[in-house]
Amino acid sequence: MINRRTFSGLAATAALALGLSASATLAQENGELVYMTPGLDLAFWRYVSEGVRNVAEENGYGFSALDSTNDPQTQLQNAQDAIARGVAGIILSPTDSSTAPAVLDLAQQAGIPVVIADIGTDSGEFVSVIGSNNYEGANGVGQALAEAMQAEGKEGGSIGIVGISQARLNGQARTQGFKDAVTEAGITGDAGLQQMQAYTADETFRFTQDMITANPQMTGMFVQTDGPTLGALRAIKAARMDGEILVGAFDGIPEFVPLLQSGELVVSGMQQPYLMGQRSAEAMVEHLSGGTPEKEITVPILIVTSENIDEQLDTIRETVFANELE
Repeated sequence: MINRRTFSGLAATAALALGLSASATLAQENGELVYMTPGLDLAFWRYVSEGVRNVAEENGYGFSALDSTNDPQTQLQNAQDAIARGVAGIILSPTDSSTAPAVLDLAQQAGIPVVIADIGTDSGEFVSVIGSNNYEGANGVGQALAEAMQAEGKEGGSIGIVGISQARLNGQARTQGFKDAVTEAGITGDAGLQQMQAYTADETFRFTQDMITANPQMTGMFVQTDGPTLGALRAIKAARMDGEILVGAFDGIPEFVPLLQSGELVVSGMQQPYLMGQRSAEAMVEHLSGGTPEKEITVPILIVTSENIDEQLDTIRETVFANELE
């Protein structure tokens, strides 16, 4: 005889199985959304991926993420693989703006819609592009860093930049926005720009060491993405110049929270990658449902400083860190 507790358990198991089966059937009917990312080794792209996954699964689509490992050829192969699988749609964060058109051309020939999530493209057909105003965000970082330098009497020194690829439209915008802000503040010392290739903390550690050696008067730095910023801070500590060189960053990882709270990091212009992923998938779902999403959708950048970090924490916990922050 099956007792009531056993029966309830069996019923719950059956209901769960039925629900999973229904979800799988719906996903199979709707097809698959693929997110192609420059590199899942960077937290930013993992958070975008989670945002895409969230909306895809809520709307009954299958989901997978394809890592291009910052290599255009791998990106092209990923596109070919996705097209061969007959996916319903591709959400693309290209390795850089000049490599996106090749993917867009392949997808157009196959009749597969593409939504672009950040970075942008030099040309090509796409449903929608979701991004942030990188110029405005970097300008805000520049303003905050300049104010901090002026408050500590460091405005007479120079500022070094460790940039993301300047072949990316967003990289160009971050550099120009930041430079315009510090120039307007009267800070003209330039310690040069080093351009990332590996996008690692170790790479930026070496860049920062070189900048410190070549520019003993450097009093400020701008690192244009999150993880590598940790390498810059480590190099500054190793040179025993913590507090002497003020650092501004872009994007955000959980490690930034205590660094901002302590003042070791002055400011970061935080895009909202989880929200960006959600908006990208929503645009794709709208298109696949017969709608017409906006051609350009802008997700605001949050200027998070050592002074406002605590009041911004609830927002960034979800939209920046995809609820990974404890």
